Amino acid sequence: MALPDPSWSADDIVAHLRSIGTEESRAGMARFGINTTTALGVGNADLRPLARKLKTNHERALLLWDSGIREARLMAVFTAEPKKTGLAQCRRWSADCDSWEIVDTVADLFAATPFWRELIDEFANDEREFVRRTAFAMLAWAAVHLKKEPDETFLSYLPLIERHAGDPRNFVRKAVNWALRQIGKRSMGLHSPALALAEKLAASSDRTARWIGKDAVKELTDVKQLERLGASKA
Repeated sequence: MALPDPSWSADDIVAHLRSIGTEESRAGMARFGINTTTALGVGNADLRPLARKLKTNHERALLLWDSGIREARLMAVFTAEPKKTGLAQCRRWSADCDSWEIVDTVADLFAATPFWRELIDEFANDEREFVRRTAFAMLAWAAVHLKKEPDETFLSYLPLIERHAGDPRNFVRKAVNWALRQIGKRSMGLHSPALALAEKLAASSDRTARWIGKDAVKELTDVKQLERLGASKA
């Protein structure tokens, strides 16, 4: 097969992925809790450079996603176009997610859409574990990458974090914790209210909320984090 280029079809990409996958890589993924049911055994270190060579192609990305293959779905996200990503597609892709890894990857794409806030509210209220995780993964990504978004936007999400801090499901609680930490590290203005919520959760009688709070307090009171925030403010 020729070297990867933007003219490749979805079938070409899947064939290439099959040719470079290894059982060793699949085993390594499993150790990190990644669902390897449909995995071919190609790591992100190979997928991301491949995506850069293939460039974006939204129609092809949709076909890659529909293959159901782990690597093809990651390639779909890497080569999709946020401006062409609609609400229906986001809902369908989120519902299809069966691994934290896929969730956290699509969350980055979804956070780049103009309706990302609508999706967070909708997905957080969904009882499905990976759909709810998508909401908080999106919130974490947005806190890091949406530099022009006012801090007030993220401040308004602290009640949502508190509301779902008692969800004991592993992939939800970790995403809720992630979102809280990222909001608290975004700016000095957000640090205090995020830390206050973390301390409140840390004192909760609920085991899950207590874990989320204690872990967030530990990171938000880290000396290096405080120095970084102080430097960014200056």
